[in-house]
Amino acid sequence: MIDAAASVPPPQRLTADVAGHRLELLFDGADRLTRLCALIDGAARSIDIIMYIFDDDPAGREVVARLVDAAGRGVRVRAVIDSFGSSDTPDSLFAPLRAAGGEVIFFSRRWRSSYLIRNHQKLILFDGTIAVTGGFNIAEHYLSPPGRKCWFDLGLVVEGPSVAKAAAWFEQIHAYTVANDGKLLMLRRMIREWPAAGGPVAWLVGGPTQRLSPWARAVRRDLDQARRLDMAMAYFSPGQGMLRRLGRVARQGHARLVMAGRSDNAATVGASRLLYGYLLRKRAEVWEYQPCKLHLKLIVIDNVTYIGSANFDARSLFVNVEVMLRIDDAEFAATMRDFVAGLEPDCEVITRQSHKARAGWLTRLRWTLAWFVVGVADYTVSRRLNFGLAEPDLETI
Repeated sequence: MIDAAASVPPPQRLTADVAGHRLELLFDGADRLTRLCALIDGAARSIDIIMYIFDDDPAGREVVARLVDAAGRGVRVRAVIDSFGSSDTPDSLFAPLRAAGGEVIFFSRRWRSSYLIRNHQKLILFDGTIAVTGGFNIAEHYLSPPGRKCWFDLGLVVEGPSVAKAAAWFEQIHAYTVANDGKLLMLRRMIREWPAAGGPVAWLVGGPTQRLSPWARAVRRDLDQARRLDMAMAYFSPGQGMLRRLGRVARQGHARLVMAGRSDNAATVGASRLLYGYLLRKRAEVWEYQPCKLHLKLIVIDNVTYIGSANFDARSLFVNVEVMLRIDDAEFAATMRDFVAGLEPDCEVITRQSHKARAGWLTRLRWTLAWFVVGVADYTVSRRLNFGLAEPDLETI
């Protein structure tokens, strides 16, 4: 049973009951911060955090202050933060939390072969019974009201029996980071052996496995059988295999893809645009979101919905450590499909004619270079290598 606590435009909050789980989707950044602070304040036993970016800004300092208060009342607080994603964050931000008894450790702390692998996950657990995931980081642009400078994203609050699996995954990542950080073979084995169990609500992980990771295997399997695809994706640059699967769905069924028209990383926009021509020839609908920077990681394949930290690009499919929640429920999928369809007024609809008009040979060369760089370099690195693709208004959003 699904009900909407608010309507488009944001702030928007959707709730759903799926197989003994209570799901709550938060689309407004300020609402996410309010909800997150309330969950921290309400924690009785433990708060566990895995985060890619944790900024020293008003939102980050507010979260740390709440965590300090939680630790002061006896709540065990542990955080695993990616060293590269939060490389600009001073360690002094976490000094009060450590002083209160909390633990903050950094993933991939030293330069070695595993350094280019990012812990791109966003997962917060409260008392082992409530999980929060999605695309958002702990930073002002992700946790502020809608506006041209914010990221349009979502947060998902999950209560139900599957949260125990998310808690078990945190324990593995935490133990690895404490005792074996940088040991690539061990990390690969952890991800490869993660049980990709079926069922209506399942936590899947991804990372640098030699074969497809559990999350990549699951999405490939669902695409192989799909007749309907709706996707809203921040960074989109899959390899040929996944791209062909999307093309097959578009040609034999229906595919709607909402991409970022604005970003702080013009290379990722260019990498996506390189693939539009193929998708449009297969009769896919391609839209570019315009009001602000799109950061959603949402995929709806027939009756299955994926929400979590992973983009649909080579890094998130094969390299970065990711967490995704797979929800197999027809009613929930229909609601999320309606949400994607409702973005159309805020999008530029890309046609074969409009795409061809802007795809001159020099632009296509830049898109191609961007696709290769985005596929191998971290988003933070590729952001500095935009190949002249930045549009004037991208500088000010």
